[in-house]
Amino acid sequence: MWILLLLPLLWVAPLDAEPVPRQQVGFPELVHPTGVEGVDEAIVVVPDDPRLGDRLRVVHWPGDGSRSDGVLRTLEVRPDLEGLPSGYPSRAVIFLAPDEERWRALTQGRAPHWGAGVAIPALRRIVLPVFQTPWDGFRSEARTVRHEWAHLGLHEYLGGLRIPRWFDEGYAQWVSGGGAFEEAWRLRLVLAGRGAPPLDSLTLQWPRERARAEVAYLLSATAIEYLARSSGSAGMELFLTRWREGGDFESAFRQTFGMSTGTFERRWLEDVRRRYGWLLILGQSAVFWLFLGVVLIVLFRIRRRRDREKMERLRAAEMPDFPAYWEPPTHPPIGGFRDEGRRRRSPTRPEERPVDPRDSEG
Repeated sequence: MWILLLLPLLWVAPLDAEPVPRQQVGFPELVHPTGVEGVDEAIVVVPDDPRLGDRLRVVHWPGDGSRSDGVLRTLEVRPDLEGLPSGYPSRAVIFLAPDEERWRALTQGRAPHWGAGVAIPALRRIVLPVFQTPWDGFRSEARTVRHEWAHLGLHEYLGGLRIPRWFDEGYAQWVSGGGAFEEAWRLRLVLAGRGAPPLDSLTLQWPRERARAEVAYLLSATAIEYLARSSGSAGMELFLTRWREGGDFESAFRQTFGMSTGTFERRWLEDVRRRYGWLLILGQSAVFWLFLGVVLIVLFRIRRRRDREKMERLRAAEMPDFPAYWEPPTHPPIGGFRDEGRRRRSPTRPEERPVDPRDSEG
């Protein structure tokens, strides 16, 4: 009886599963890449979800089983991608790099130092660093998984066609839920300061610095969001289908959205300035009161400094309490007149006054 009651207290968390033999994991050439230290010790997880069981493998090292479960749960919620048929990507491996050495080996040095995840479509590989937590408000871990998953699906569906960088990143941001209103403060400040850069600048060279890269991600997300708002997911699906069949990005774009990419860029910039410019910032109540508070603080400090300077000028011009001409002269007196006059002006106590002979006469 007592033993049965104590059993729940003696429960121990199970250890990570044993590595699955190569012949049982499916597509072993992707699961066990060469040149990665300790890859034979890695644990391969096969999803139980039938929608992912034949398409996905998650590889992690001992101690990271909970992170692997989190990745699987994220993709089981929404395995399909907007604008693409079901089943893309058809084959993918997600590696959870336990340290920086294996992170560099698995990403082949393609990731920036602040990277939260890397997708390599040619290798059907996604690499996530679990030895650090680079995820923040800009991109959570779940959104990072969806983002990189979208990269693999889009590249596989288009079959090796050249994808503009702004469209590739914008599509992944759009699918993962990026470009939310609350996250666009940096974009609004950039637009208010110097305006939005052209899409070609994002296509030619993607920024490597974190701050500029985040702005580029947001800009790309707003471009795809603008297309999705005007045509919906059905329009995006039709565009991707025409692009895949014809192989020409510009032609498919014109047929689907009824405008050239140059016209789209001009309209997109106008939309971005209208939605993320200063007028929208001032229109938000919280921002308005914050802005008003800052203005009042600045005005208060200016007024206080001006009052302080005015008071200093008044004090410099007023008469002192004890002017110099009221004080005794600093030079020796000349003659007895001045000395006598000084004695007369100086107060004396009654017992120190000289005795007048007339006071003694009765």
